[in-house]
Amino acid sequence: MQPSGEAHLGNYLGALKRWVEMQETYECIWCIVDDHAITSGGDPGALPKHTFDLAVSFLSVGLDPSRSIIFVQSDVPEHTELAWLFNAVTPVGELERMTQYKDKSKQFESVPAGILNYPILQAADILLYRAEVVPVGEDQRQHLELTREIARKWNAAYGDFFPEPDAAIGSVGRILGLDGEAKMSKSLGNTVGILAEPDEIWAAVRTAVTDPQRVRRDDPGRPEVCNVFTLHTHLTRSTQGEEKVEEIAYECRTAGIGCVDCKRILADSIATEFAPMRERAAHFRSRPGEVREILEDGAARARAIAGETIREVRTRMGLDWRNAVG
Repeated sequence: MQPSGEAHLGNYLGALKRWVEMQETYECIWCIVDDHAITSGGDPGALPKHTFDLAVSFLSVGLDPSRSIIFVQSDVPEHTELAWLFNAVTPVGELERMTQYKDKSKQFESVPAGILNYPILQAADILLYRAEVVPVGEDQRQHLELTREIARKWNAAYGDFFPEPDAAIGSVGRILGLDGEAKMSKSLGNTVGILAEPDEIWAAVRTAVTDPQRVRRDDPGRPEVCNVFTLHTHLTRSTQGEEKVEEIAYECRTAGIGCVDCKRILADSIATEFAPMRERAAHFRSRPGEVREILEDGAARARAIAGETIREVRTRMGLDWRNAVG
């Protein structure tokens, strides 16, 4: 996940909640990808704090350094080294076909090479650890397929070594923002931070767009097209149970509940879901040294794996000149 500061509701529903659950089944490696964050520039003054704040978010939601490896990408330089080596087998045409490249390149008069090469670094992030499963959203499936293709091409050239990782697509799907139109994004202001206080949550949720055809309080609603109700199926179901969600749907359809009241229930559900995270965040924010130790230990553990991979890759690609001098 890129370090843009405190994680938000979309990050939580779309990724973080699932990541916490995956720790029960998999040996997990979670990376804050600050090298990715600078592929098109960025603010060097803000990046360190954004990285720390995302680390606090990781720990607050329940990513556990005793069960997983949690680290910052730039602390393991093997990521960028492997990305460079993968340039040798990655066709430019494949990079230019990436949907995200096509979308992002429109934002620039002169496109930075980092935007084009972003998927190669992404492939290195995965294959450096010879990962077999990658939790991604549907919008990242194309990038993962490129990772598989890079693994195949490298293996064909230098011998079988890298696995072709499988995508673990979550069941949550695309999480729309409170505007009901775009994907949740901090830059669009259509979400809420996972460490927000209850009054901040309510201030954001009360602006949420509901069923556009429901104009008056006594108009019947259509929960199946209302994004607020969709969020109820994730958050109110988690905090108050299935019966409460069914009750909200019925009350909406029969005009037994107004949109403001419906949003109030959602805000309370979010605040309840986030309460233990706020408590854990307060702990880590008051102990920045503990966060630093967790990240440094995670980087050391990651480098141990990454170093083995890079040594093998260098040897197979002929980059160990010592082999020639006996």
